[in-house]
Amino acid sequence: MKKLLLIFMVFSVLVSCQEITRSSKPDNLIPEDKMVEVLTEISLLHGARSYNKALMEEKGINAYPYLTKKYGIDSTQLAQSNEYYAQNYRQYEKIYERVKENLELLMADYDSIREANEKVRDSLRKRPENDTLIRRGFSRDTSGMLEPDPRLPMPVSKSRVQR
Repeated sequence: MKKLLLIFMVFSVLVSCQEITRSSKPDNLIPEDKMVEVLTEISLLHGARSYNKALMEEKGINAYPYLTKKYGIDSTQLAQSNEYYAQNYRQYEKIYERVKENLELLMADYDSIREANEKVRDSLRKRPENDTLIRRGFSRDTSGMLEPDPRLPMPVSKSRVQR
């Protein structure tokens, strides 16, 4: 029984080991720098699609025709280049590290823009005390005349300046 098990294991090891053939470098290989840009754009488009697929469909945005037009490549060229780089793991890893760096830079830019917009929005929410366009509170005195609220600054009027 042990001999049979040993023969089966040796046979399965021999059968499972096979030669892996790598495809040759395609004639229309996308250069690394351009591939980094394309993969960065693909990541952004996939993220946008997963965030709001209905809006992208409503606007008629389709990722691959957009990419092929923007970068002057076709889908076959993209698939062959992606396959070639994927077979060369170290080179593909370097490409994806650069894609990751690009996405992090874009995220940092987006965060800084978002923070600046929030500061503007927050500054608009705060009412300065000397704003003359703010409605002033008035109180009635016993004579029935309206008197300005002493806690609020008085707006500058022409009659006040001429005195």
